[in-house]
Amino acid sequence: MAATACVLGIETSCDETGIAIYHTEHGLLAHALHTQAAMHAEYGGVVPELASRDHIRRVVPLARQVLAEAGMAASELDAIAYTQGPGLAGALLVGASFAQGLAISLNKPLIGVHHLEGHLLSPLLCERPPAFPFVALLVSGGHSQLMRVAGLGRYELLGESLDDAAGEAFDKTAKLLGLGYPGGPAVAALAAEGRPDVVRLPRPMLDSGDFDMSFSGLKTAVVTAVAKLPEGDAADARQARADLARAFEDAVADVLVAKSLAAVAHCGAQRLVVAGGVGANRRLRARLGAEAERRGVEVYFPELQFCTDNGAMIALAGALRVSAARNDASGMAVRPRWPLSELAPVA
Repeated sequence: MAATACVLGIETSCDETGIAIYHTEHGLLAHALHTQAAMHAEYGGVVPELASRDHIRRVVPLARQVLAEAGMAASELDAIAYTQGPGLAGALLVGASFAQGLAISLNKPLIGVHHLEGHLLSPLLCERPPAFPFVALLVSGGHSQLMRVAGLGRYELLGESLDDAAGEAFDKTAKLLGLGYPGGPAVAALAAEGRPDVVRLPRPMLDSGDFDMSFSGLKTAVVTAVAKLPEGDAADARQARADLARAFEDAVADVLVAKSLAAVAHCGAQRLVVAGGVGANRRLRARLGAEAERRGVEVYFPELQFCTDNGAMIALAGALRVSAARNDASGMAVRPRWPLSELAPVA
């Protein structure tokens, strides 16, 4: 295969259908994303069967759209990358099946990408990408992890949430407060109206001496606080809910900031990368940015459009792993559960 490569990336791990084309020399050529948030909002969370069916409807039109925006024919692609896992089995199978069919029809290599590696590498899509090595805080709907990243495929788990991920805690808190789905943006919007330090919530495992996290106890504290809120739609009732949302957001940010910078110091690192949907939270960005600057640490965030699941990160990861691509696409498989530690390093 040529030194440069143009890769189509396909992301269908959960409730976003993302398609993108990444060129190793020219960068991101085109990308498109369809989110199912409005469809799942009626149910207060992702319904796997509905997610899979919607991916089936969206994946081909989005692929055609991206190819047209890039001004390319499918035959000009060098490889096809898809999210192999982790994720919802049915949703993963939609993307994998389409990727396999496309790869076979074009006689192109097929690259199975780890979803979390895509998130870890997403800041490389920025104009000012971080250099290896760095510490990564991965905070998404299903994962809260701190990783030492020495290079592509060289990942060491430093700590993780022992129960609910930060994104799950946001979604559950949103439901307790009567807000919509997805919970992260809804809680953040209400928290913007809240006053600091009016409500005090615990910071679980803040002083545990390691890099593990826990958010289920924080959620339980929110349950207790919600029971004491005034009822109705009066201004004082809304303010009380906003104060609680602010307290929750502050508690999550305090834990993530403290754990992340402790991990950076432990590794003797100079760079911190934040990735995943919760990485879009503006309060977390502001607090981490300010504290990192105070300590002389460079902090990198993906663009907001690349914080949630997207095809661009899959196309990028696929392009970086194109040397390991399989020319035989018949071995396609998905891995709903797939530890990041099982990935092979790339020289």
